[in-house]
Amino acid sequence: SSNMTQPVHSVLFDSNADSNAYYNQQAASGGDNLQFYSSSYGDNYNASPSYYANAPPGPPSNMQSGNNFDYSRSPGSFWSAFGTGGFDDEPPLMEELGVNFQHIRAKSMAVLNPFKPVPSNIMDDADMAGPLLFILMFGIFLRITGKSHFGYIYGVGVLGMVSIFLILNMMSQTGIDWSRTASVLGYCLLPMVMLSGFSVVLQLGSAIGFILSVVSILWCTFSSSGMFTSVLHMNEQRFLVAYPVGLFYACFALMTVF
Repeated sequence: SSNMTQPVHSVLFDSNADSNAYYNQQAASGGDNLQFYSSSYGDNYNASPSYYANAPPGPPSNMQSGNNFDYSRSPGSFWSAFGTGGFDDEPPLMEELGVNFQHIRAKSMAVLNPFKPVPSNIMDDADMAGPLLFILMFGIFLRITGKSHFGYIYGVGVLGMVSIFLILNMMSQTGIDWSRTASVLGYCLLPMVMLSGFSVVLQLGSAIGFILSVVSILWCTFSSSGMFTSVLHMNEQRFLVAYPVGLFYACFALMTVF
C-alpha cells in the first residue's frame, strides 16, 4: 500500500528535518494545530543579567539577627561599658548604677569654688555616689592616722542629715527631699576630706591645725548653705541655714583633730 512506502519523519530525532516546514504542513492539512512555541531561555540567561546577580536587597541586619543589635559594627573597647559613653544600643554600666563622673566633677568644682553662682538645677539628680566616696575617703584618712571613727562618721552623718532635712522643710515653702539633702551635705564634705588628708602628714593639734580646721568648717558651711539656698530659693535666709549646717561640719572637724 502507499502508506507503507511513505517516509516517516521524526521531529525529535531527525536533525536534518525542517521543523518549521513540518508544522506548516500539518497546519495546512487540517491537523490538530499543535504548535510548539520556541523558548528563549538560553537567550535570557546569556543576554540579560542574572536575577541572582541583581537580587533585591534583603531585610536589614538587625531583623536577620532577631534583635536590634548590629553585629556588623565593631564591638568597641572593653571600657566602653564602664564609662559614660557606653555602647550605642545600651546605656553604660555606670549610668545604670547611678554613677556619673561628669556630674560628680561638676558638683565637686561647685564646692571647691563656693564664690561662683550655683545654678538652681545642680541637684536635679541627687546621686549618692560622690557623698559615699567622700565619706569613705574621710574614714580611710582618719584610719591611717590611727583613728577608727567609721561608726561615728555614719552615725553623725545620718543624725545630722535627718535634723537638717526637718529644719529645711520647716523653713522653706517648696521643701526638699532627703536624697537631695544628703547629696548636698555629702558633696560639701569635700573640704573636710582635704583636712583629713592633711592630718596624715601634719599634726592638727597645733595652731596651724586649728586654723585649717576653722577654714574647713567655714568652707563646708559656705558651700552647703549656698547650694541649699539656691535649690530652695531661700537667698534671704542663708545665715539661718548656715547655722545648723556649720554645727554639722564642726562635728567632723572634731573627729579629725581629736
